[in-house]
Amino acid sequence: MGNMYKKIVFIKDTNAGKADLTRHYASLFAKYAKPFIEDMQLYVVRAADLGIYGKGMVVKIWPQNIYYASVKEEDIPEIIEASVKNEGVVDRLLYRPSDKQMRIVLRNCGVIDPESIDEYIAKDGYGGLERVLSGMSAEDVIEEIKKSGLRGRGGGGFPTWMKWNFARSVSSDEKYIICNADEGDPGAYMDRSVLEGDPHSVIEGMIIAGYAVGASKGFFYIRAEYPLAIERVKQAIDQAYEYGLLGENILGTGFSFDIEIRLGAGAFVCGEETALIASIEGKRGTPRPRPPYPSVKGLWDRPTVINNVETLANVPFILLKGGDWFASIGTENSKGTKVFALTGKVKNSGLIEVPMGTTLREIVFDIGGGVIGDKKIKAVQTGGPSGGVIPEHLLDTPVDYENLQRLGSIMGSGGMIVMSEDDCMVDISKFYLKFCVDESCGKCAPCRIGGYQMLNILNKITNGEGEERDLENISLIARAMQRASLCGLGQTAPNPVVSTMKFFEEEYRQHIFDKKCPSGKCKRLIHYEIVQEKCVRCGMCYINCPVEAITGSKAKGFVIHQDLCIKCGKCYEVCKFGAVILK
Repeated sequence: MGNMYKKIVFIKDTNAGKADLTRHYASLFAKYAKPFIEDMQLYVVRAADLGIYGKGMVVKIWPQNIYYASVKEEDIPEIIEASVKNEGVVDRLLYRPSDKQMRIVLRNCGVIDPESIDEYIAKDGYGGLERVLSGMSAEDVIEEIKKSGLRGRGGGGFPTWMKWNFARSVSSDEKYIICNADEGDPGAYMDRSVLEGDPHSVIEGMIIAGYAVGASKGFFYIRAEYPLAIERVKQAIDQAYEYGLLGENILGTGFSFDIEIRLGAGAFVCGEETALIASIEGKRGTPRPRPPYPSVKGLWDRPTVINNVETLANVPFILLKGGDWFASIGTENSKGTKVFALTGKVKNSGLIEVPMGTTLREIVFDIGGGVIGDKKIKAVQTGGPSGGVIPEHLLDTPVDYENLQRLGSIMGSGGMIVMSEDDCMVDISKFYLKFCVDESCGKCAPCRIGGYQMLNILNKITNGEGEERDLENISLIARAMQRASLCGLGQTAPNPVVSTMKFFEEEYRQHIFDKKCPSGKCKRLIHYEIVQEKCVRCGMCYINCPVEAITGSKAKGFVIHQDLCIKCGKCYEVCKFGAVILK
């Protein structure tokens, strides 16, 4: 692709839900730059992702890597004149992305057409596989992955080479590779974005894994709620078969490998390896005790390697550039980069990829732009429902597996949610625990009963009925779940509660003893009052109250009746004089 066109223009609207607008801008670029397109000097692409968010229409000129943000229609002729026709830039539109990011997994997302195998190959695609099949033994491949220090990006960070080696060492008539794309964490969309933006990288990673462990069959396990990802993976698999990169006797080497797709029904528990295996086998998606581990006895009782999307997307680049190169990035025990879905109360939410060891503060403020409304940051939650919260005073912690675990959180698949001073930590922990209770398969008592009882206690606390013994009971139940639950869902479900109690105990005590929610999120613990000295008697609170809980008149003033108030906050919103206060 780079040899065919002199320049490529990538266009992306970085505000959500503007695909039609992106198409419109692409047509305008094509209109104004028609002579360059006809002479094969320009190629216009609607990008899937450019790593920039909340900046309106963004344009990238390649190969100069010039970025323009907040581009308007009238700016297009000027951009074409300056950066397509000539080698200049339009200074007033110039945007410099944060240099904190380093893209390995996302290297092709927003750069190539995800529906074109030719463009993937032009960007060194299948180069890692070519190196493997050109003389490397299976042991050589595993050794290269070992040198890289790659660890599983889907949860606990188990060494990838070790999992492959276990499966390699087991004798069997058949072995399997499974790509776990059952991404279910609230606010997470890392796997979906990779499958939609660069499906061939994951396919290449699966083929290499198959060669390393002696497997001849692979399965994509993708949740059915990802229709575009499913469509693009299907198309990429078909293209790989057409090019002889899948199927019998790949590239004439005697190695054969096939891939199929299986759809998940959206059960969070099926992200756990043994539950996922049961689902593929057509059984109810529930976990089983381990050992034996899937690497020894997995799908249809055969050795099975399960890696998530991000892990597999790293593999081709490691084999292409070498394990030592990958190991030079990151920290001593956490190598490479990590993809995060940065969301919550951050100004620039979106998908980011940073070297391991980047601090939370750098991620939130240097890449994310800080907190919306320039409010004070309260905490960052990592690891989804299985993770924990990290308070503001620990934001200088480098992000890696060990540091997050030491703080009571986990890396997980890469969810990262920023919380401001307006968030209630008790309410946050209740949200995540309810998610886990709803998603529990119910197979084991510690998870099924423990999660439900802990949620009841949190409901008591947020309803103003909390007692001192509730804190001790939560801790007892949490320990029981962590030690006795059958799978990772139950074992880690208490993490958000335990970490918020550790770092924000005073907030729990205010809910229990003072019957107050400092953030005003727990409706049963707040009430609104009208300060008569500030009230100008405009009547807006009285007019807008949906349940007639406010009585009075412009002559005598207004009063909120607490027994009728439903805590909707409408009076607080419409008062322009600060007379309605939250207590």
